Amino acid sequence: MRQAGVLDVGCHSALLTIVRRRPDSLLEPVFSRKVRLRLHETLDHKGRLDPAGVESVEQAVAEAVAANPHPRGPEVFAFATSAIRDAPNRDAIIASVKRTTGTRLRVLTGQEEARLAYVAARQWAEESGPLLVLDIGGGTLEIASGTGDRPRTVHSLPLGARRITRDWLSGNSRPSPHRLTEIREHLRRSLEAVPGLPHAEPGMRVLACSKTFEQLARLAAARGKAPGAGRKLALPHLRTSVALLAEVKPSRRGKLPGISHNRAVQSLAGALIAQTLMEVCGVKTVEICPWSTREGLLLEHLGVPPHDASGRSRLAG
Repeated sequence: MRQAGVLDVGCHSALLTIVRRRPDSLLEPVFSRKVRLRLHETLDHKGRLDPAGVESVEQAVAEAVAANPHPRGPEVFAFATSAIRDAPNRDAIIASVKRTTGTRLRVLTGQEEARLAYVAARQWAEESGPLLVLDIGGGTLEIASGTGDRPRTVHSLPLGARRITRDWLSGNSRPSPHRLTEIREHLRRSLEAVPGLPHAEPGMRVLACSKTFEQLARLAAARGKAPGAGRKLALPHLRTSVALLAEVKPSRRGKLPGISHNRAVQSLAGALIAQTLMEVCGVKTVEICPWSTREGLLLEHLGVPPHDASGRSRLAG
C-alpha cells in the first residue's frame, strides 16, 4: 500500500491529509487534521500578511505537523494557496515558516492549481468525455477544460471571492444596486477578455470544485430552491441566492443555511463570480465536486493511473 500526504495552507485553514491507496480503492483516508486560520483578517489592502498573520501560519503549520501520528511515514507535500502565494511578502512568510517549523511551503501557480483541479475532477467523475471544471478560490478563479485525462486549456484569473470583496465590497453595509451592477460588469469584461475561454457544449459535464460553489448549492437546497440535496446548482437558483445575499449585511450572512461563518463576508462576491462565470461560459447547471487541487496532488503523488477511479467515495468529503 502506498501512502501520500499533503498540507494545504489556505486562507481559512491549514489541513493535513494523509491517504493510502489499496488495490480496491482510490484514496482511503489515513489521517486528517485541520487547524483554523483567519488570514483574511490579517491582510492589508495590498494583500500583505501582517506579523500576527505570519505567526498564525507558523502556529497552524506546527500544530498540524505535530499531530501527524506517522511522522516517519510518507513525505508531506506542503503548499500554500493564493492568500500566501500572492502576498507581496510571500518569500519572507515562507522563510519564517521554514525557520520556525522546519516545513517549507511550496507555492503552486494558478495554472498548476487549475490543472490539478481538472485531474482530480476527472478521476472523481469516473468517465471520459468533454469536461469543464470551475474553481472559485479566495484570490483567484481557476477554469480548466478538456476531453482527456489532462486539460486542454487552463486559466487562472485574479477574480477570487476574497479579492473581489476587498476591492469592491468592503465594510459591513449592504451594497447598492449600482455597486452590484459595477461588479457584474467588471467580472463580465474580465472573463470575456480571456482568449480561448471555454464554453459549455452539448454533452459537456460541468463540475464546480470549490467551497464557494458548495455553500451556494447548500443555500439553494436549504431554501427548497434546488434538487439533489445541494449536489447541483442551477443558474436560476443561483440568481435567487445572489439577491438574498445582497439583502443581508455581511456580518449576518453566516446565519443563512449553508453559509459558513468563516466565509460569510465573501459569500456575496463568490455568488456574483459564480453567476457571471456560468453566464459567460454558457453553463446552466453545475455539479458539485468535492475534489480539487489537494486531491489532484494526492493522486499524482500516489501515481494513480488515469481513470483508476474505483472507490472514489472513500475521500468524498
